[in-house]
Amino acid sequence: MLRSRCRPYPSCLWWRNTPCRSSCIWQHVPLRSYVRAHKGVEEVAPEDQSRTKVSLRSWRKRTFNCLIVVRRFATTSALAASSVPSLLLARGHQISTVPEVPLVISSKAFEGAAVAKTSAALKLLKAVGAGPDVDKVYGSRKLRAGKGKLRGRRHRQRRGPLVVYNPDEDGKELVHAFRNIPGVETSSVFSLNLLQLAPGGHLGRFIIWTSSAFAALDEIYGSTTTPSALKKDFLLPSNVVHNADISRLINSSEVQAVLRGPKGGPLTKRASVQKKNPLKNKQVLLRLNPYAKAFSEKKLGSEKLDQGEPKRAAESFANVLHED
Repeated sequence: MLRSRCRPYPSCLWWRNTPCRSSCIWQHVPLRSYVRAHKGVEEVAPEDQSRTKVSLRSWRKRTFNCLIVVRRFATTSALAASSVPSLLLARGHQISTVPEVPLVISSKAFEGAAVAKTSAALKLLKAVGAGPDVDKVYGSRKLRAGKGKLRGRRHRQRRGPLVVYNPDEDGKELVHAFRNIPGVETSSVFSLNLLQLAPGGHLGRFIIWTSSAFAALDEIYGSTTTPSALKKDFLLPSNVVHNADISRLINSSEVQAVLRGPKGGPLTKRASVQKKNPLKNKQVLLRLNPYAKAFSEKKLGSEKLDQGEPKRAAESFANVLHED
């Protein structure tokens, strides 16, 4: 059968229209024209005749479904971690000049589109002590290694502060003011993004809240006892332990008072004796040979015998040998 140079199969029409090709691994696979983009091979092919090893789709499924309860738990955990200064410092944020964490700015500073320019946004960030964190982003811009330079991500840089606002009261003009500052991102309090709260899966993002956005958290997420007004049947996760210092709990006087004492004596005998090599273990060698210590200190094994030259045999000895 003749084949085309450019195509692995013949260009005749009978091959395209044949629904089943015998003696071929493709005989149980439907033709590409029978499969639509929204259908899988299992839906089109007959029962027990679907091809499972290789898919006909040219793209890959790189995402998977996650339970909404798990996503909400991750979001609330990231929000709680943003109020711990040690986690912010561990992530690399410069918060030494910040008066408090979490940092809350009055919404009156954004009234009447007061912060609509990039210069006004930079001035506000420096006024609240977030200037060093923005300067850190300016100094971290570097050229990316590898072929990513050719694919639209030529440079890489660190993340700066995240500004969370309430669009109903603060307006949306501040988005245009902060978007031109490298590393600074904005997000609505009603649509918080987990990729912004914990970039790279690392908790501790430096967040700047507006007062209206910070007050809206109780309505959005509720509390441990009061359900959320916007999320159906959602309660904030409660702490499993109030004190996470386990060593302090174990060594506390209250816990030590009710613990039982250790069983057995101060010395415990092993069930099986471990055999040790006396040529490598000195303690075992001394137990078998107590003189080994003095022998090694005096270096008796390296001394030479000094007895002079051996004496010559007497003539009587030669006569005895030659006697019949």
